[in-house]
Amino acid sequence: MERLAQRCARTAMEAFIDYDQRFSAITRRAAGRFEQRDPIGQQRDNVERIELYDVCVKRARAALMAMLGDHAQDKTLWSRIRDLYSIAIENYPDNEFFKTFFNSITRRLFKTIGVDPEVEFVASEVEPTRSARTPVAKHVYLNRGSLQHLFDEVLSDFRFRVPYRNTDRSVRYVSAEIEAFLAAMGETRRIESIELLKPVFYQPTRAYLVGCMTGRGFLYPLVIALKNGDDGIVVDAVIMSENDVSMLFSFTRSYFHVDLKTVGAAVVFLKRLLPRKPIDEIYTVLGRAKQGKTERYRSLVRHAETSSDRYVHAAGDVGMVMIVFTLPSYDVVFKVIRDRFAYPKSMTREEVKGKYQLVFRHDRAGRLVDAQEFRRLEFACKRFAPELLEDLLENAGQTCRVEGDTLVIDHLYIERQLRPLNLYLQEVDEAQGRLAAIDYGQAIRDLSRTNIFAGDLLLKNFGVTRHGRVIFYDYDELCLVTECKFRDLPVASSLEDEMRAEAWFYVGPNDVFPEQFVEFLGFRDSHREAFMEHHGDLLTAEYWRTLRTRLLAGDMPEVLPYQPRSWVEHRGPDLYAPRIPRRQEGPPPSRYT
Repeated sequence: MERLAQRCARTAMEAFIDYDQRFSAITRRAAGRFEQRDPIGQQRDNVERIELYDVCVKRARAALMAMLGDHAQDKTLWSRIRDLYSIAIENYPDNEFFKTFFNSITRRLFKTIGVDPEVEFVASEVEPTRSARTPVAKHVYLNRGSLQHLFDEVLSDFRFRVPYRNTDRSVRYVSAEIEAFLAAMGETRRIESIELLKPVFYQPTRAYLVGCMTGRGFLYPLVIALKNGDDGIVVDAVIMSENDVSMLFSFTRSYFHVDLKTVGAAVVFLKRLLPRKPIDEIYTVLGRAKQGKTERYRSLVRHAETSSDRYVHAAGDVGMVMIVFTLPSYDVVFKVIRDRFAYPKSMTREEVKGKYQLVFRHDRAGRLVDAQEFRRLEFACKRFAPELLEDLLENAGQTCRVEGDTLVIDHLYIERQLRPLNLYLQEVDEAQGRLAAIDYGQAIRDLSRTNIFAGDLLLKNFGVTRHGRVIFYDYDELCLVTECKFRDLPVASSLEDEMRAEAWFYVGPNDVFPEQFVEFLGFRDSHREAFMEHHGDLLTAEYWRTLRTRLLAGDMPEVLPYQPRSWVEHRGPDLYAPRIPRRQEGPPPSRYT
């Protein structure tokens, strides 16, 4: 049996190594996609990389079951396999990834409820950055008196197969932006050094140089966004405030493709730049979604052990598809699918899950929450408010059950908590409310440009982040723009038709009448005016038909993960004042034309 355990441990380890190598191979394609201006290919790579984990886990599980035969359910043997596996992976970098992969195999094999320390690695014992024994690979540039000389060296180090359009102008632009930013921050001390990670970060239409700038007593993030245009590569933006960089690395964005030798070391570096960003989100946005889940679970377990408040219904209107609850002291919500959906909801549980899978694989454009799917979690019943526990058992009994003093939830989603937009608008002043109404329209527009139609546009289905961005989080009515038929509202031919409660004309299953959107917005007059001023075209079928035609032709309009702005042009104390989001109809004009 010892020899069998050794063979199985080796097989499991080799399965993860194969997964990791294939993951890296897909990631390395990103440089070529950027150079070839192939965002569609990059999106395909993103989906392929996301799906790769489950493919490799299933293959490893099947191979191990074949090796074990009648011993496949022998927990004593599996405990030995785990111990031998732990020894074998000890000297590998990021060996927490190996452990998460092993747990994925055993949890599916044994259909584990909660945690089974007999056959898996316990998440609360795994420190996600423990194996980051060496610093991440980076360039360090010393400021010898001229930022322009420094950034000339930077662009010389970061070369692509496509040339820079005008290196001298790019260098002057970056230097001027940094000096203006520091002046706006009231910073009189000079920059002593610039640190940039050697690997380049890629998303579908942009490449990023990621690092920080330091001086005596200060540190600021530094991200240089590169765009590949008709005449070569230009610097499109210099992103330096913690808030702006945090939004670039947001849980609402698609994952970066960055070829890191040691992910844990990169997480340590990024956490230094973004101290308020949870570690699980950093892992996730780097493409290591399963490790992000492990870290989120570990964080949840530790928080539950050190807190005493109760799980309660989340703020906002009661959902017809989901029961949503939260722990007030922890910044996430838990979503459980109801057993039955009230009229007019007509989808099935599997269709709801399918919507969440679509979002998981899709370009979220900074407007969709990344929902992490969990199975068979355990909670202490005493930590639940009685009315919430009753609701879960009565209305989600197919998923929730009590075993002793433990509540077992077989399936749920965990998301970052947002303030529901309808509540937010009641709590803020008039100026903030108008900005939120405008950004609500921009959220609908951004989603549409990535081929997503939110479906249910009620304000309660949108939330507001701590950065003031409006995000969509209710996915049961979500669909592709290209699947919809956008129609003009027919004109009633008689007063009798106009007064009918039901539509007097035929409405197909995929028909959408944008003119009716305004009836569901629920804005007060001033908020509606702000929305209509900036986004009135969203209420016309023509906007959607034109966009649908473009999408069907393979023309995917760009949605930038940052707002281009110039610190040189925008100095002064109002730098952090709320800004009216710029309506994006296309890529911003280059600053170099």
